Amino acid sequence: EITMKKTLLLSVVASTMIMAGGDIAPVEPVVEAAAPVATSTSGWNFNGQGVVYYQTADNWGNGSVFDQGPADENNGWATAAAGIQLGAVNKNLLGPIGAGVELSGISSIGLENDVVSGLVQSGTGDLTGAAITQAYLTVGLGNTSLKIGRQQLPKALSPFAFSESWNVFKNTFEAGLLVNSDIPSTTLVYAYVTRSNHSIKPLSDFSKINENGDVVHMITAQNKSIDGLTLTGSWYLAPDMISNGNDVNVLWGDAKFAMGDYSFGLQGGQISPDTLDDTTAFGAKMAATFGMFDASLAYSTVDDGTIDVVNFGTGVKSPLYTQAILNQNTLRRDADTFKIALGAKALGGKFTGVYINSDLGDTAHASVFGNQDGAGTYQEIELIYKTKIGQNATLLAAYINQNDDRQADDSQNFFRVWGRYNF
Repeated sequence: EITMKKTLLLSVVASTMIMAGGDIAPVEPVVEAAAPVATSTSGWNFNGQGVVYYQTADNWGNGSVFDQGPADENNGWATAAAGIQLGAVNKNLLGPIGAGVELSGISSIGLENDVVSGLVQSGTGDLTGAAITQAYLTVGLGNTSLKIGRQQLPKALSPFAFSESWNVFKNTFEAGLLVNSDIPSTTLVYAYVTRSNHSIKPLSDFSKINENGDVVHMITAQNKSIDGLTLTGSWYLAPDMISNGNDVNVLWGDAKFAMGDYSFGLQGGQISPDTLDDTTAFGAKMAATFGMFDASLAYSTVDDGTIDVVNFGTGVKSPLYTQAILNQNTLRRDADTFKIALGAKALGGKFTGVYINSDLGDTAHASVFGNQDGAGTYQEIELIYKTKIGQNATLLAAYINQNDDRQADDSQNFFRVWGRYNF
């Protein structure tokens, strides 16, 4: 049965990788920082963003939201940070050779004295610190580009080693990225990934993504030959990732189709250690837009294999369609998860309501901020408002209720708010 599953998965990914034709422009190899160019001097483009970020929880009802913390049997908790990020890119520094650099600084701005009990993200592990989060060289020759150094990796092309956007600043990787678009409508990618600074550790703290084998190799093919259809297939090899010489292979496929106001998606794959149990996962989604309203339904299932379906670079978020704000621990192993979302554009922004339900097996993980694993039911309700203020500012406010019937106190209230200004 396992051999048949692997053969079927190989055929799906292989068919994705050989499709070609059409004249749709290839996908850009790298997702740059989402900030407008502020200044250009002698080929250098400069950009930046400023961020303020705050979140708080009532510690499963033991305290109150907006408690300073730290959390205990009588208190909730809160964390915050303020950050500034500056970037510079020159695509033609010396002929076809380009370069980029990014500096990210984060501070508690004194809030730890009266308002919060810690930082949501830090630069160096101190209350105020900075780190070089990107520093790379690029070479472009025809339809082939090479990028080497500290950089972001996009989830669209690297579903198991990607830069997450949920925190103050995105995590980055030390990697080599080779991209070719010679085949019409097709992007071919090879990545050699060594280290990551994760998304919840200090930005300066880069460590091996594969502790035992030093590196993770990735090959991805993405094709857009058919109008509205995007096919993506990825293969990862992590040598000696698990002790006792177990190499880990990952096969992952994704198909998305958009037609007018409707879109559909299928994803699935297998994570295969040499001598341990495989992990098999599948996901599906559908979405529709009706004027100012939109709705979506997603489903994922993950069995109880050895390795979780999670970003290898952070151990936090998952590539699954059912990923939301706080449900990453409960969907990535031994879980069947449904996600329903309804959205409406109003008051200059967008309101979104989300309901998530996960049926958890015996080997499922404890929920985020929880401490009880195993079988049970996890539910999450999210109410989100997001808006742009002017051309450069974005504001998000979110309320999340977590309900985990495995916890002694099964319900927790959580708030998150942040603002970003791009310059």
